[in-house]
Amino acid sequence: MSNSILDIPLQRIDGNTDTLASHQGKVLLVVNVASKCGLTPQYEGLEKLYQEKREQGLEVLGFPANNFKEQEPGTDAEISSFCSLNYGVTFPLFSKISVVGADQHPLYTALTAARPVAEGDGPFREKLTQYGIQAARPDDVLWNFEKFLIGRDGTVAARFAPDVTADDPRLLAAIDAELAKAA
Repeated sequence: MSNSILDIPLQRIDGNTDTLASHQGKVLLVVNVASKCGLTPQYEGLEKLYQEKREQGLEVLGFPANNFKEQEPGTDAEISSFCSLNYGVTFPLFSKISVVGADQHPLYTALTAARPVAEGDGPFREKLTQYGIQAARPDDVLWNFEKFLIGRDGTVAARFAPDVTADDPRLLAAIDAELAKAA
């Protein structure tokens, strides 16, 4: 994959502009997050993972999204405050975006094109189907807290289902494999 994914314009939750290129040379875990989801406690594990592996070169990047049952209704300021007060989040958060649909952010268009299938998504997909919830397209982000792993070279190395937590051996093995690669 070209470095075009690294050049997609992004906005930090504090309003500053950014791109993934500013994190080049690091391993990136891109996660679409939400404050009012059953999976919201994953913030705790993501922060712990960030603290444990940051010095080795891991960046966790949180992208709030309100695409799923309106589970992220807040403003950027409210989201930032919630994450800080409730989960002590120090990893970078970005301005709220859309991760599916006609208004899908270009970052997520690129991520899902690079990795159309998430590892471990069967059980969670089945659970959502029981509630009458289905992704519009097979490669769509399924729910909040889906994770994309981007290697130091800017390639999308892996994708993990929403219920694959920060301490899941599959995710940790993929992160460690990417961290072991030279920048």
